[in-house]
Amino acid sequence: MAEESDQERTEAPSPQRREKAREDGQVPQSRELATFVVLMTGGAALWMMASGLGQAMSQIVRGGLQFQPAIARDSAYVMAQLSSQFFDAALALAPFLALVLIAALASPLLLRGWLFSTKAFAPDFKRLNPLSGIKRMFSSQGLVELVKSLAKVGLLGGVAAWLIWSNLDALFSLSLESPPLAIQHMGDLIGKVFLLASGAMIFIVVLDLPYQLWSYYNKLKMTKEQLRQENKESEGDPHVKARIRAQQREVARRRMMAEIPSADVVVTNPTHYAVALKYSEGRMRAPRVVAKGADAVAAKIRELAAEHKVPLLEAPPLARALFRHTELGDEIPATLYAAVAEVLAYVFQLRHFQRVGGAYPDAPTALPVPPELDPLA
Repeated sequence: MAEESDQERTEAPSPQRREKAREDGQVPQSRELATFVVLMTGGAALWMMASGLGQAMSQIVRGGLQFQPAIARDSAYVMAQLSSQFFDAALALAPFLALVLIAALASPLLLRGWLFSTKAFAPDFKRLNPLSGIKRMFSSQGLVELVKSLAKVGLLGGVAAWLIWSNLDALFSLSLESPPLAIQHMGDLIGKVFLLASGAMIFIVVLDLPYQLWSYYNKLKMTKEQLRQENKESEGDPHVKARIRAQQREVARRRMMAEIPSADVVVTNPTHYAVALKYSEGRMRAPRVVAKGADAVAAKIRELAAEHKVPLLEAPPLARALFRHTELGDEIPATLYAAVAEVLAYVFQLRHFQRVGGAYPDAPTALPVPPELDPLA
């Protein structure tokens, strides 16, 4: 049962999966939204420009029907006339076509933004498989597309029929008007019917858009195994990372042990903790921790300190406080200045004794360690 659940697509798509899908040209898209934007823009433009377009096109047609019989058989003249009329028609339609083109280019911005992917143009021979085509036809997606097509035909046809029926009087009255005025009114009427019929598609868009978004993200869902594999690839194999961390700790430990011979003193617990301190007057504001460790590491620190004749001082509260509240390379806390100062004074006296002789210094015992810094206090 656990293996079956791992193979079910129950996990939300990761950012990496969504980005890869976008690179492959797979993005949420709604043809109904793009069609609605283009049709509404075209309808609005046709409504506003109907009068001017009608007049311009009527002049083009009138000019094309006027010719001199003497040169009607001249092919060069006919081609010149056709070229001129085609240019005039293109010029008249240019503003309308430009608005429709802008709407077609801007419609993707409402949902997903512009996307240019060469992978979308790569040939996919799986699409030539007739079995796959039949499966798509009878899939839930195919059923949804069929329902949408029927709804569009029914809705647009019904709205257009109702608008035409409600404007029958205006249509019949066109025959009683002069041609220029009739062309103007007919253009306004066509634009109005086209705009209102296109606006009825908003109901289809409202239903289609959430479904397309749900369908897109549902297809991108991942299995738990895919999610684990992706995390492993992006963040690295946990076993490899563990080995790397172990190697890093080993390198840090060797570097730390190399600092012990130059330390001034090693403060011990005496067996559980060991902290090595170093102070260079004029170069350091306060003593620094150059090595610290517990148990086996503490034993190794004590062994190296004894080997290199670094003084060892048993001061359990101070050792515990330094181990708990400092990291390698840190200066000691200001609240421990007084205690460490007594330790360093003892170390300097011990060095003086070793060079000159005299009375052996007494090791400090009651060091002023604040109770809140000692974990066992």
